[in-house]
Amino acid sequence: MSIILFDDNAHLTLLPLTYTRPVADLRIGILTIAEKWARHLNQEHSFYTRDYLQTKFPAKIEDDNLFINGAVSPDENLIEAVQSLHTGQALKYNEQLLAVRLNQAAADSFSVDGTFNEVISYANLFVSIRYPEDIFRKNDIELRKDFQLITKGRTSATISATNVIIGNDFFAEEGALAECSSFNTTNGPIYLAADTQVWEGTHIRGPFAICEHSRIKMGAKIYGGTTIGPYSTIGGEVNNAVIWGYSAKGHEGYLGNSVLGEWCNIGADSNNSNLKNNYAEVRLWDYTTQRFRKTGLQFCGLIMADHAKCGINTMFNTGSVVGVGANVFGAGFPRNFIADFAWGGAQGFEVYGINKMLETAERVFERRENREFNETEKDIIKKVFEITEEYRRF
Repeated sequence: MSIILFDDNAHLTLLPLTYTRPVADLRIGILTIAEKWARHLNQEHSFYTRDYLQTKFPAKIEDDNLFINGAVSPDENLIEAVQSLHTGQALKYNEQLLAVRLNQAAADSFSVDGTFNEVISYANLFVSIRYPEDIFRKNDIELRKDFQLITKGRTSATISATNVIIGNDFFAEEGALAECSSFNTTNGPIYLAADTQVWEGTHIRGPFAICEHSRIKMGAKIYGGTTIGPYSTIGGEVNNAVIWGYSAKGHEGYLGNSVLGEWCNIGADSNNSNLKNNYAEVRLWDYTTQRFRKTGLQFCGLIMADHAKCGINTMFNTGSVVGVGANVFGAGFPRNFIADFAWGGAQGFEVYGINKMLETAERVFERRENREFNETEKDIIKKVFEITEEYRRF
């Protein structure tokens, strides 16, 4: 059976994070949503997403296909309901399609809004992401679930006796290195993936996860609800943030209640605000309405899409959204919405030319031996540049 993670309208409401990937490729907890389903169902997975993303994330249709909503995270009840579906049956929560099982002919013409032979109602609550802030807001829940999924029945590797581990929910994979650091698991589990490094003087409170080949630099302070994706470098102070991978915040400065995509770089001593001075509700820019949307949150920091970067001493206002490929620098607070492929800061912006941006991206990729900046990657960035042109009003 083929497992296919499909995009619904969350692909729009999660912009700019989903310009460069399907919804199910978003990381929340330790794993991406697609990886969670693959582990639970013990199946390989593919994606049903926007046309320009399908070259990198192709759908693999077979005789028997299980389409699963890529914005929905698995849990015990939902997995049972999905696995119980027969061909032609769809599972819905109110009007939201959660999953449908289709033969090859029906799968070839699959539509989220299509009609199905039989619809089964699902009444249980579940974790799903609809807006960018859901990723850090629900990361604590998903960290705990993923920790149990990954470590159940296994024994942690031994780390250096120079460290202090408080509590019992600590797990290190073989190859994880840490020295002279403290790990407090009394409020949630801590997970160190293989080939990770935690340098001296770091203090970490759970729930927390660092994924393979990432490192935390000396003296970092990291609070609960934080995930550091693979091949990343982190320093300074981080609280309830999700960093997907291949990104760097390697110096002093605060990052809180935030989401960073891949290939991002935060300059030294840069900070984001996550609380307004008047303690009012935070608003975030919404691509679907082209205006700021109420989040219902008092704490909400920075949403930064793939390939975005900021220079040293950058100051982000509460509830800032930075688009794909933007490059932010200079004194003062830039605006709360920085458009995709914007170049500048508080003094004003201009368009970050696509050729110039691609040159930078290629240099960044060259620093990682396991990733190639091929034509597929370039074509996605070029398409996003084209799509977002209408939003660049400088």
